[in-house]
Amino acid sequence: RRVLLLGEGNFSFAASLCGARGTHVVATCYESEEEAAGRGGAARSIRRLRDSGAEVVFSVDCTKLKEYFLPGEREFDRIYFNFPHCGRKAGVVKNRELLACFFRSCAEVLAEQGEVHVALCNGQGGTPADQPRREWHNSWQIVAVAAGAGFILSEVHPFKAEAIHGYKCTGYRSQDKSFHVEGALSHIFTRSTPPLCLTPVSCETQLGSQKVSFQVPQVLVDKINRGFLELNSNHPVRTIKEMLSAGLSQAFPLQNVSSCPPLLHQGHLRGVGHCNIFWITLSPGEAPSTEETSQGLADTVWFSHFGQDTDRNGREGCPIPEQFYLRPSLLPHAQAMIQKGDFSPGTLHVLSGPVFRQCRITPHSMPVFHEMLVVLAVSRGTENSCVQMLVDNIKTTTSSLHQAVCGVKPSISLQEATSFGAELNDFAAFECQLGEIQHFLCVGTDPDPSGSCVGVIRTAPDELKSSELVVVSASLNLDLLAMLLCGISDWRMLWTSDRRFLQQFPEGELRLFKSFSLYPPSYVHDVSFWVPDGEEFDEVAFHTLARRVSGEMVVSVQLRDSFQQPGTGRRSLCYRLTFQSCDRALGCREAAEMQLRFREEIQQHLGVTLR
Repeated sequence: RRVLLLGEGNFSFAASLCGARGTHVVATCYESEEEAAGRGGAARSIRRLRDSGAEVVFSVDCTKLKEYFLPGEREFDRIYFNFPHCGRKAGVVKNRELLACFFRSCAEVLAEQGEVHVALCNGQGGTPADQPRREWHNSWQIVAVAAGAGFILSEVHPFKAEAIHGYKCTGYRSQDKSFHVEGALSHIFTRSTPPLCLTPVSCETQLGSQKVSFQVPQVLVDKINRGFLELNSNHPVRTIKEMLSAGLSQAFPLQNVSSCPPLLHQGHLRGVGHCNIFWITLSPGEAPSTEETSQGLADTVWFSHFGQDTDRNGREGCPIPEQFYLRPSLLPHAQAMIQKGDFSPGTLHVLSGPVFRQCRITPHSMPVFHEMLVVLAVSRGTENSCVQMLVDNIKTTTSSLHQAVCGVKPSISLQEATSFGAELNDFAAFECQLGEIQHFLCVGTDPDPSGSCVGVIRTAPDELKSSELVVVSASLNLDLLAMLLCGISDWRMLWTSDRRFLQQFPEGELRLFKSFSLYPPSYVHDVSFWVPDGEEFDEVAFHTLARRVSGEMVVSVQLRDSFQQPGTGRRSLCYRLTFQSCDRALGCREAAEMQLRFREEIQQHLGVTLR
């Protein structure tokens, strides 16, 4: 491998690397050879480097690296820059500028899978790894600076000068003097995946007996047809689904439903708010015939015990056939199969696939996730014992998986809906709109032992024509389970295109996830506006626009202030948006551009007036 060392003072660090098997060292410094050789021990280190076959280059500016190497010699596997400094009494701002130019220069000479190692004195980096940690404005803000050039911080470890044979730090304030390196840290940066270019995507699907195409909502473009549940997938959601199915098959005769649930539904879901649905307009000339529309509607509408029927604008009334939406649940497909008599009593039927729901932005709220739906028709009077068997089996499998991954047993509880005291997460809240729920399945792990709802249990006696049978169903959010079992703090990581995510789960093995992007920088922007007179503000649409414009880079949306103007009654809202990526570089300039686009979009699509 080719290793480039920059800013060498006396070349003692470079000399410690020379002779390593399979490594070609290129050691450089900013000074001329005459100046560098005058430092204590430098001449000896330079001779040792040259004798070992290493290259030694002088007068190298770390901000213009491609000027010193021919195109065929620019693919360095590692670049080291230990204790960079502008010299003399340069402050934090100048040193940030130095690092910014250095990282941009590195991007031009680093191999695709290469690493950039930067050692800084204790406190300089400005990350939580520094102890004590400086105030942000008084640090070099190395992670944010590197993000501007497309790099993410993947590792941090102590810089152990005493373990480097022959190493002696020098260069304090551009002099041949040593400086304190106690508590110093080595920061290892890697290339980020490039920014997503979300071009419009059309999708073809079956609707009734006819194939139709539609344009995928932009916020879902990178999440449609990802194939996480396919046979050749190593994704943890598939592993968990297979493990749960294997466990359930020990207690029930089990059948995986191989037919693909319809991606597109017609009409609407009774009791479900229109703002929680991804509404779709078919491509021109794609609308099915009236007969096909009626049949499709009969096959896909899920009844509810609650609420009035409303159209997409919130008006009460009957379903409107020309309305289409992405499936928010597998329940309608299961309902259609039950009504057709496709389910065998006593056999546990398993359906799985991605479902789509508009929702607010939180770390655990997902516009798309993988649902596993298990359905069982049992004799009336045995439903309670079957529910208990079902839940016990799921609890045993989940507990076993968590203990294998983390070494500890999680807290798994089945809570009755009537006595559920915790605040519902978005998954559970939406499930409540779909129909009556008897139990919530909650999994609690440190630091949240109280539990997060990952599943709901229903019993529905009136779904079958037979008065002898009762349908028991359990809907599980596989993405939430994967997050809890593998220690993934942000749902977006499940959908990353960075290969380093799936590399942590070889052959479908579940492991505790280790983030490859540490301490990602965050950027806060406020937006204040007047709401259109006489209209209810659609906060879910506001959050969805933030998702779309930022490419899922907004992690928090908080209402900071609500003001009503005396006399006119006009209402003003102020929101605070926090931009942060979990898997790729996000610089301050890119976040500012997203905020400007977002301001334009909310004016155009929500009719607000900016303040």
